[in-house]
Amino acid sequence: MTTTPRLILATRNAGKITELHSILADAGLPHELVGADSYPDIPDVRETGVTFAENALLKAHALARATGLPAVADDSGLCVDVLNGAPGIFSARWAGRHGDDRANLDLLLAQLSDIADEHRSAHFACAAALALPDGTERVVEGRLRGTLRHTPSGTNGFGYDPILQPDGETRTCAELTPAEKNAISHRGKAFRALVPVVRELLG
Repeated sequence: MTTTPRLILATRNAGKITELHSILADAGLPHELVGADSYPDIPDVRETGVTFAENALLKAHALARATGLPAVADDSGLCVDVLNGAPGIFSARWAGRHGDDRANLDLLLAQLSDIADEHRSAHFACAAALALPDGTERVVEGRLRGTLRHTPSGTNGFGYDPILQPDGETRTCAELTPAEKNAISHRGKAFRALVPVVRELLG
C-alpha cells in the first residue's frame, strides 16, 4: 500500500493552501498539501533576505528542516518602476508597521502623487520556492504587470490590489473576482510554474 506524498506550504492562509492544492490537482499530482498550522510548534521564520527569492528559500528550508517534508514557500510584493522596484520586499511594512494595508497604500499614493499616468507602471512579483530536507532547492517566479491608479477602487483582495490595474484590464485587482484574479495573479503564475519542479523532484 502506497502512501500519498505530503507537501507542506509555509503559510497559515487557507486561501493560499486551496489555490496551490487546486493547481497541483489540476496537474494530476497526487500530493497531500498541508499548511504550517499542521505543525503549530514550528516558529515563524524571520524574512531577512534582500530579494523575494531569498525570503522564499529561507522559509522553505526552515520548514523542510523542521518537518522532514518537502516544503513550499512564497514571498511577494509590489514593485514600482519609478521607485526603482520599491516597495518590493518591504511592501507589507512600507509605512512602518507590518500588515497595515491602508497606511502602506496611502503612503505609496502620496509618494506618487505628482507622477503622471505614463510613468505609473508597476508589477506584483512572487517568488515560490521548493526545498527538500536534503537541501535541494528550486525557485520560480511570477509577475502581474499593470499601472497604478491615483485613488483606490474595489473591495476585493488586499494590500495594494485597489490601486494596481492589470495590463489589458479596465478594473483594478480589487475589482476582479477571486477567480479572475487567481487566473492572472503573480502568485498563481509562480505556483503553476512550480508544477514541473514538483514533478521533477518528487515524482
